[in-house]
Amino acid sequence: MEKLSVTIITLNEERKIRDALESVKWADEIVIVDSGSTDKTLEICRKYTDKVFHQDWPGFVAQKNYATDKASHLWILSIDADERVTPELAEEIKAVLKAPKADAYAIPRRVFYLGRWINYSGWYPDFKTRLFNRNVCRWKGEQVHEELSVNGKVDYLKGDINHLTFDSIADHIKTMNSYTSLAAREQKGRAEASVIHLLFRPFFAFIKSFFLKQGFRDGMPGFIIAVAAACHVFYKYAKLWERNNVKGSNLPNE
Repeated sequence: MEKLSVTIITLNEERKIRDALESVKWADEIVIVDSGSTDKTLEICRKYTDKVFHQDWPGFVAQKNYATDKASHLWILSIDADERVTPELAEEIKAVLKAPKADAYAIPRRVFYLGRWINYSGWYPDFKTRLFNRNVCRWKGEQVHEELSVNGKVDYLKGDINHLTFDSIADHIKTMNSYTSLAAREQKGRAEASVIHLLFRPFFAFIKSFFLKQGFRDGMPGFIIAVAAACHVFYKYAKLWERNNVKGSNLPNE
């Protein structure tokens, strides 16, 4: 069977990292790349692995590639600190690694949000390519849209990664604010934001999430997810308009 390295990037994840590590302790190696935790994250990680590295935050793409480079084995499973590999997925991965028939594998991710597992809303199945042969794969993209580039065949697994995402609506809004600022910064000078964008794109984001992706079947959390999707799009284009048109405005991260 091919040996497996699990890579995780961290920053102040003491509340969630232990369960993530417990879910992958069956792997041949766990690699942690931390960008400056000041809580007990590193103390917890060192109970599971001695491969703990530091690199100041360069962005998701560079940090994940750095973690890949620090791994010892050909096959990599990349997870986040707030994710958990289910027992079913673990057994599926072990079976796949006995004789891999693809160069990378996409895994369905199930999100826990506002007290329940989300089964619709465009959030499930949220396939993420996370298991891969490092010789033909590399993380690419920008700050908010990193993805694994695969020079070969991608297959699909059935077992889930469980994602314990936002702790609350306030946490969701905080993350949305950060990500929309990054998205606007990436598109500055490359895209325009008009009243049409601000009026219709959020509306269609809501329709897609709540109706087309059947978010209504997720109850009140599904409705909140759809509204948040609309807000995300609105804030992204509003911030892009600000960056392109308002001189001397306070533009963070520039």
